[in-house]
Amino acid sequence: MDLITKGGPLMWLLLGCSVIAIAIFLERLFYFHRARIDVGDLLFGLRNLIKNKAYSEALSECVSTPGPAARVIQSAIRRYSMPRSELKEIVQESGQLEVPKLEKHLSVLLTVAYIAPLIGLLGSVLGLVDTFVQISAVGGFVRVAEISQGVYEALITSAAGLMVAIPSFVFYSHLKAYAKNLMHDMESAGIEIVNTICDLRTHTGDIISMRPEAPREEGDDESSSNQDDK
Repeated sequence: MDLITKGGPLMWLLLGCSVIAIAIFLERLFYFHRARIDVGDLLFGLRNLIKNKAYSEALSECVSTPGPAARVIQSAIRRYSMPRSELKEIVQESGQLEVPKLEKHLSVLLTVAYIAPLIGLLGSVLGLVDTFVQISAVGGFVRVAEISQGVYEALITSAAGLMVAIPSFVFYSHLKAYAKNLMHDMESAGIEIVNTICDLRTHTGDIISMRPEAPREEGDDESSSNQDDK
């Protein structure tokens, strides 16, 4: 509190920026932690369900699983009967809708990292101006200790601005990398679920088409031959 008082009113603004940065970091970290899932395990379970044509159970499994990857998979399973090209478009559109949710508030955190040093610099300049104004008021005759005290108080805001900006930029970089990993998982899940649905659907169709034809009965052969004679 003593430093905030000596630094001037802009110190309160920097304090508010630090609170905002910490709040965004904790909220995004908690969100990313809940959104991170093992995509491989989810796809393995869904593959067995899709193979058995249990699409409703696969859809329920996706609904109960949090995270953007599960929602992208869910959008593909809802329209499993569509062609591969349309399924790809559905997955891409669903992924594009999830990107803003992952990057929510990150721009605010980056803004705090950019403006905090500028606020600190502004506070230092205003503090130095105030110091020299006081020196001019007494005729320019002051002790070195008084000048040092004024410069010290003026530089407090610059130090505070850097103390806010550096952690904020570190928080932003960490969260941005986390979001990119989730986007990669989301894209991989979309590609895998489209391939799974289409491959199993094609495989099932091949099995049906390769069934041997049922043997004709003798009665049917005789009636067909009679019709030929006529």
